[in-house]
Amino acid sequence: MSETYQDETLHRAASARALTHFINGKVLDGTSGRFGDVFNPALGSVSARVPLASVAEVDAAVAAARAAFPAWSETAPIKRARVLFKFKELLDRHHDELAELITREHGKVFSDAKGEVMRGIEIVEFACGIPNLLKTDFTDQIGGGIDNWNLRQPLGVVAGITPFNFPMMVPCWMFPVAIACGNTFVLKPSERDPSASNRLAELLKEAGLPDGVFNVVHGDKVAVDALLVHPEVSALSFVGSTPIAQYIYTEGTKHGKRVQALGGAKNHLVVMPDADLDQAVDALIGAAYGSAGERCMAISVAVAVGHIADELIERLTPRVKSLKILDGMESAAEMGPLVTAVHRDKVVGYIDAGVAAGAKLVVDGRGHQVAGHEKGFFLGGSLFDNVSTDMKIYREEIFGPVLCVVRVPDFAAAVELINANQFANGVSLFTSDGGIARAFSRQIEIGMVGINVPIPVPMAWHSFGGWKKSLFGDHHAYGEEGVRFYTRYKSIMQRWPDSIAKGAEFTMPVAK
Repeated sequence: MSETYQDETLHRAASARALTHFINGKVLDGTSGRFGDVFNPALGSVSARVPLASVAEVDAAVAAARAAFPAWSETAPIKRARVLFKFKELLDRHHDELAELITREHGKVFSDAKGEVMRGIEIVEFACGIPNLLKTDFTDQIGGGIDNWNLRQPLGVVAGITPFNFPMMVPCWMFPVAIACGNTFVLKPSERDPSASNRLAELLKEAGLPDGVFNVVHGDKVAVDALLVHPEVSALSFVGSTPIAQYIYTEGTKHGKRVQALGGAKNHLVVMPDADLDQAVDALIGAAYGSAGERCMAISVAVAVGHIADELIERLTPRVKSLKILDGMESAAEMGPLVTAVHRDKVVGYIDAGVAAGAKLVVDGRGHQVAGHEKGFFLGGSLFDNVSTDMKIYREEIFGPVLCVVRVPDFAAAVELINANQFANGVSLFTSDGGIARAFSRQIEIGMVGINVPIPVPMAWHSFGGWKKSLFGDHHAYGEEGVRFYTRYKSIMQRWPDSIAKGAEFTMPVAK
């Protein structure tokens, strides 16, 4: 590193905003002495410094959550819902502000960031229905004067570890449902784009959430490991790459926690010969290159069936070349920069590997620059043809604006190809044949399936999650699955003295 560049970097870091933790309702400066740089990806410059928590700071957040739990868990569900209704009102009011925070730190285009905010709000809306969601079953007179019913009760302190690609939506997959159920929450957001989480904490406090119910600690592996081993953390949710998800699940369960760890993806979109090709191409462009491919539900593989492949490539090529790649705050932008220079370079490495393996690079996005943003972390869209399943670019999750086209002879080969992949997050099929669509839905071994829908992310009242190495744990995220994850089931049987027969009973009780 040159002295000039080093001096410039230190100057930018010194003038950057200082971010804070949010613990027990208070904004707290970091005390560990360790910090991370937060970048504006469109400019390539440091915009903020985020404190990286020590074990003691994680302990303080958990202690605050533990102290708040007894009163919050005994608060009537309707009163918890009223706080969330107020929170939802504040999110609506600050919608664009939150979206701008996301664009400035992540890089996704502003319209996409607004969509992310709305998806987060929808989870809050779902959680506002918690009085009904926690209703349970009652059976009168199962026999011998005994009634039987069940409860769903909160777990205690729960934690969430969230990724950089959805700095608002993914935290909202977790904490609204968790606190609605009566738990208290510690959020460890990505250190790459942490500002949205702090703003959510401030808005929750403004909505009337008691101190300690929701806490934010920023950090790296030190903070993650502290949460994994902490004896007061009952459950932990995670979204990120598969290797880390496996680690989170293994370590968390080893320490007695309930764990929900969502991992990586390699999402396919199958284009049948009878598909509306205009619709399929539009879907592929949006799903592969939206948010610069930094989505766990991005389509990274197009499976061209039969004779459709040549025409598909022919139509995709000019569309990829003409993508409007700009600062995400520009109204004309279709794609923004990647989140960091390190991540951009990693994606470039995948493109290099694809070329070396013999795939045909139809559109090369390497070296793309945006006028006036030459230091930004931009990368053009790339398109590969003739990709085979033994190539690294097919086997691994790239998480960037790279679309691979794989050619197969027929429908059966497409299903076999997809089912053989280690990832099973999302998949899509474009066809005009109802019979093929039905067969695909039943035969495909994937957690989320779209029929003529390129990104089948379930709505708030359903649940999100993949299969195989895309999910570790027994519960999908949010929706009714989220309510089950954040509560414990209790069955209660009751009768009163006037119905109890005299004398000991030594046989298995049965309904009489």
